[in-house]
Amino acid sequence: MNPADSLRILPEIILTIVGVLVMLIDASLPPGMTRRPMGWVAAVGTTIALWASLWQLNLGTGTGFFGAVETSPFTVFFHVLICGIVLVAILLALDTLPEESHHQGEYYALIVFGAVGMCLLTSAVELLVVFIALEISSISTYILAGFRKRTAQGPEAAIKYFLLGSFATAFLLYGIAMIFGATGTTQIYEIAQRATGAQNHSLVVLALMLMLVGMLFKVSAAPFHVWTPDVYEGAPSPVVALLSTAPKAAVFALLLRVTYEMLPSLRSIWAPLLWVVAVASMTIGNLAALRQQNVKRMLAYSSIAHAGYLLAAFAGAGSSGIAAAAFYTAAYAAMNVGVFAVVTLASGYDEHLPLVRDYRGLLYRSPLLGILLVFFLISLVGIPFTGGFFGKFYALSAAVGGGAIALAIIGLLNSGVAAAYYLRFAFAAAQGPAEGEEPNRISLPQVGIAVMAALAFTTGATLWLGIMPNSLLRAAELAAHTLQVPPSDAPTSDTNPRQQPLP
Repeated sequence: MNPADSLRILPEIILTIVGVLVMLIDASLPPGMTRRPMGWVAAVGTTIALWASLWQLNLGTGTGFFGAVETSPFTVFFHVLICGIVLVAILLALDTLPEESHHQGEYYALIVFGAVGMCLLTSAVELLVVFIALEISSISTYILAGFRKRTAQGPEAAIKYFLLGSFATAFLLYGIAMIFGATGTTQIYEIAQRATGAQNHSLVVLALMLMLVGMLFKVSAAPFHVWTPDVYEGAPSPVVALLSTAPKAAVFALLLRVTYEMLPSLRSIWAPLLWVVAVASMTIGNLAALRQQNVKRMLAYSSIAHAGYLLAAFAGAGSSGIAAAAFYTAAYAAMNVGVFAVVTLASGYDEHLPLVRDYRGLLYRSPLLGILLVFFLISLVGIPFTGGFFGKFYALSAAVGGGAIALAIIGLLNSGVAAAYYLRFAFAAAQGPAEGEEPNRISLPQVGIAVMAALAFTTGATLWLGIMPNSLLRAAELAAHTLQVPPSDAPTSDTNPRQQPLP
């Protein structure tokens, strides 16, 4: 092993050290002492990991640890995105978790350890490392989903997420085993070379199907979405802000790598399949969201629909589909985390405002929260000058460019359906208080710089992507180009034939 290989996983090393440090400090503090400083330790460590991810651009594209992990603009793009989401989630929790909440130090440690798995998942080019990274991420999120263990819904959410998630992970593992049986390797670049000439081609196809089941479950795409509403409803809102974005970003990165890089020869199989899944996700998610009165369940079905919009980009030809999917992932993360930040502040940790009608008059009682809520909702609709508009525009344009015109039309129709429930929520917030209602039922809580910074980050990112999307789009296109560069021969050591200086 080359000692320089450690630089290929520098963000993961930093996050691991931060997680261990948080646990050690937490264990050394007296039981009655506040654990809030642990959140600042986690936030600073995540920021350092984000900058370390950007620094990895200086390394050039290449692999380490005998071809197990890779550093490239593609991995850096998703590392920065995941670390940014985790940082905002930590900042949101700093001022919204009750001081007396149980195991608050463990909360921050779990978020950081989950980020380790998510970042490793985006850089792994060895399927066994993929499995390990997915488990690191999943175990942390299973526990976080049930963090409100004193409520009935918290443990229910954790158990459902754990049981169904474990079942889906088994599909992924069986797929890895079958691809190994068909090609004799679990290294992604070697599989790409050997898959076309594999004697048992049907085994390769079956492996792809099983792996797709595992990945589509993790991104809550239909028909593997049934866990999503219950888990979102039972988990704390700051956790849902993380669950609905960061793990999905990591798995979408894996899905891009498996389809475009590992098995591009099977495009005639996976492209139509993802076409059907995209239509099902958009349609089922939006129609189900129309019927929801519970805010978190509505947003859960909304996330299923957005998984469909993102999958529509996979119909794009070549790098356009990859770039569109990467851009949409970033845009969705910004606006969705923003929505859950507002919901967390308005409803509180105990979520005393669970229904849409409970938010009536929010704009009058708390103008800041009301304006931000309406802004993020119109971004989710896809109104121009917001990140949601360009996210959908690039995704559906990629589908049209790939010849999937019908898919793009279905996506546009579903966007119209989605506008109904998003605008219903926005109108409820903009309505005046009902007659006889307590005038100060909703008020802006006393929050510090952490939550204000989280709101500023998400608002600024959503505006930036809606007004000046070209800078992020160029980064996504560079990531797409890097992902598609075929290896000249399979890497068998730490020297990767893909290694090249970045432009």
